[in-house]
Amino acid sequence: MQRTEVRTIFEKGAPGRRAFSCPKVDVPMVEGLLPGAYRRKQPARLPEISEPELVRHYVNLSKRNFDLDSGFYPLGSCTMKHNPRLHERVAGLPGHARLHPLQTPKRAQGALELMYNLERALGAVAGLPHVALQPSAGSHGELLGVLLTRAYHEDRGEHRRKVLTPDTAHGTNPATVTMAGYEVVKVGTNADGGVDIEDLKAKATTDVACLMLTNPNTLGVFDPQIEEIASIVHGVGATLYYDGANLNAVMGISRPGDMGFDIVHYNLHKSFTQPHGGGGPGSGPIAVSDRIAPYLTVPVIEKQDDGSFTLESSPGEGRPGSKSIGRLRGFQGNYGCFVRSYAYICSLGAEGLKDASETAVLNANYLLAKLRALGVADSLPLAFGDLCMHEFVLSGAPMKKDLGIRTLDLAKRLLDHGFHPPTVYFPLLVDEAFLIEPTETETKETLDAFAEAIAAILAEAKVDPLIAQNAPYTTPVRRLDEAAAAKNPVIRQPL
Repeated sequence: MQRTEVRTIFEKGAPGRRAFSCPKVDVPMVEGLLPGAYRRKQPARLPEISEPELVRHYVNLSKRNFDLDSGFYPLGSCTMKHNPRLHERVAGLPGHARLHPLQTPKRAQGALELMYNLERALGAVAGLPHVALQPSAGSHGELLGVLLTRAYHEDRGEHRRKVLTPDTAHGTNPATVTMAGYEVVKVGTNADGGVDIEDLKAKATTDVACLMLTNPNTLGVFDPQIEEIASIVHGVGATLYYDGANLNAVMGISRPGDMGFDIVHYNLHKSFTQPHGGGGPGSGPIAVSDRIAPYLTVPVIEKQDDGSFTLESSPGEGRPGSKSIGRLRGFQGNYGCFVRSYAYICSLGAEGLKDASETAVLNANYLLAKLRALGVADSLPLAFGDLCMHEFVLSGAPMKKDLGIRTLDLAKRLLDHGFHPPTVYFPLLVDEAFLIEPTETETKETLDAFAEAIAAILAEAKVDPLIAQNAPYTTPVRRLDEAAAAKNPVIRQPL
């Protein structure tokens, strides 16, 4: 059934069929409003299709894709947790869904109050007092954080050139550094999976503007040296930036601000249950310390003496945004993300957020133990340490050597067992990396089934590695030549 030929929407229907009929125009027709050079010479080639055909077409297409509502999605470092339906109902309330981004503040008081409260809730999670909601994604928040760092140094008459990033950093970190006009300097990892302190000391010079770090890091390791790291970075006058991609491990347990971080970005579309994937929408607010606050984006949401809220574009001296770098985007952010995230925080409360993180860490360690109990560790050992935080990285190097299958083969074969594969080949310092994050919303039965599927694939590979090497078999599309697709992409359907 999965392999039946699919026709495009343009190949279906017949002339004259309609899924919707527009009402007659009830205003006078006026010619010349659109210049003739921009008007079509002939009607657009649109499909003519009935409503049942239209619905069936898109429903059938959706069944050919994997999604979080269909199954387990342990994509490491992406926190693909369940998105509660309550949040969708709240976001769909007319006052939220129909709010225009250009609405005047006095007629958007409810939205401004929600955003103001969300800023304070996020600040409490990070342990930093000032929050800006504008960034549209984690990478956008990273860029804002580095731009704020640059503004901070330049305001002090310093023109630093380098930003330190560990070799476990997310790929967006070095890209962000380059976009902000800095030079990337990589910091090594020690045998325990944390920052190599000696390498950091050697590279932390007065020319360094910032160290970008996440704790726990992408290896699933919490770095116990974080206070020493902060002391080294601050000792040379640099800022310490926290990549919040892994915040799901520590919400309500430890706060980046208490560790010494100056800037933190959040992924509302990860830790705070805004649905994500497929390009958006996302949201990447940042929180900052007092010394960074003057450079925050404007307008700033302020609460007046009478309890009303306003958007202040020119804050007074000493207030957040008083030396602002300006705007990062046209409006205040992706508001629907704010509503869902605020609903999540209000639903769980402080203790609930802590419980979510504790359960995420428990689930990851349970899955790791289950894999070991099934004998998977011989072929897929843990890359660093003995335990993990919310995610862990296995190395497929022994599997490749002993069984003749690569991490990619294992990932493709998992699709035939009904599971979305974890992240593969990242972080780059682990040979044949297999990065797994189960999140807190999965059941023990799901984790058991996933571990058993991996064990079954490895047992199968001992007998015939070609099975995994040619997988998947049950998906709409068989294995693609990814190298050829990258070199010669087909981006248009032939006419």
